[in-house]
Amino acid sequence: MAKPYRIPDFRKMYPEASEEVIAVLRTTERKMQYQEYDLKSEQTIIDQENQTVTIIPSREDSFERLVEQSVQFREETLSLDEWIIRRLEIEQLHKALNVLSDDERYLIIQLYFEERTEREVAEELGVYHNAVHKQKIRILAKLRKILEKI
Repeated sequence: MAKPYRIPDFRKMYPEASEEVIAVLRTTERKMQYQEYDLKSEQTIIDQENQTVTIIPSREDSFERLVEQSVQFREETLSLDEWIIRRLEIEQLHKALNVLSDDERYLIIQLYFEERTEREVAEELGVYHNAVHKQKIRILAKLRKILEKI
């Protein structure tokens, strides 16, 4: 892309191109500049008559530019209701996990809490990957049934 707000001379770049192609290139270049620069830059309007300066903020900004300007972002926090619901769900999950056998609980903990892959767990247990996968599916179905009852 060319410098901001400067549309290149496509006639010099592509002398064999038709006028329709040149028109499309100009339109496309202007659209790219609009998205790249116009949306992301604020505008300053100076009114000489009334002696006022109006600043119109940009409609879109990049994350990098906001960081450069040291803009503080609001931290995503849960509302009290969301936090309570999450705590209740966690308690229910722990109750359901305690109903599982030791082997079933070990597999779920390794896969979901320790974030190990099915292949890693299969190697450790000395079984095929498919066996671990099928067991995981069966355990998850069992957990769903247990959670429905709680």
